[in-house]
Amino acid sequence: MRCRLLFAALAALPLLAGCNTTKPASSTQTAFVEAGQVKKLDADDPVPMSPARWAGHKGLAGRTLTVSSLSNLKLKHKEVVLTFDDGPVPGRTEAILDALDAYGVKGTFLMVGQMADAYPAIARKVVSRGHTIGSHTYRHANLRHLAFDAALAEIRKGEKAVARATARQPDFFRFPYLADTAALRSAVSRRGTVIMDMDVDSKDYFKVTPASVASRTMASLRKHGRGIILLHDIHKRTATALPSLLAQLKREGYSVVTLRHRGAPGSDLLAMAGN
Repeated sequence: MRCRLLFAALAALPLLAGCNTTKPASSTQTAFVEAGQVKKLDADDPVPMSPARWAGHKGLAGRTLTVSSLSNLKLKHKEVVLTFDDGPVPGRTEAILDALDAYGVKGTFLMVGQMADAYPAIARKVVSRGHTIGSHTYRHANLRHLAFDAALAEIRKGEKAVARATARQPDFFRFPYLADTAALRSAVSRRGTVIMDMDVDSKDYFKVTPASVASRTMASLRKHGRGIILLHDIHKRTATALPSLLAQLKREGYSVVTLRHRGAPGSDLLAMAGN
């Protein structure tokens, strides 16, 4: 069983690497994941971890904001929330954790259930470092392409996998490709789950230099003045770019907000789906 999970996670990586918010995955890509084909990690893995070179940075951590819905997530000028989708992945997620630790800030990790099943020790490490946990479906499916009940079942399966790996309820959720529907948003939010949208897309899924990721993110952030930043913990370029991005945020007077969930109760998605 363990081997099957690892193979499925490795097969998913090439698809997650193309997690473009403006170009949803095709049904062919979904079938590829389900087929469980195996591909080796490319040269983008792993990231060597050298936290000592970033040690001693302070002053970037901002307030902790407790929310029960997206409408509660009100950021002030020059406040940001760092979010990381699609992991966990060996080497890359851990390098990101080291960079965040070095600057004393926390992120929100929206985990794909398939990846959490394959790498539970890394998922637990995210929790032990004090970061916020969310889910991102089980296999990164485009939920607009699924029937309503099937989409809810996919969300719930992802939640269960993340909860199983982390021993924490994932009270935050992001739609893969940001491909939502009004009905799905309503169903998810009614149970007290905070839906994470985004304001600044790092576009770290493009094959560009780490410096480009950091500079593009900052350029977009300056236009917004605040916001939720979308990153991915499955790319080496992201882990490499993160120390530079954090340094620029600090230099320009931004602060990183830590999110916490208020713990609002909600109905079960499986019950809504009739399962």
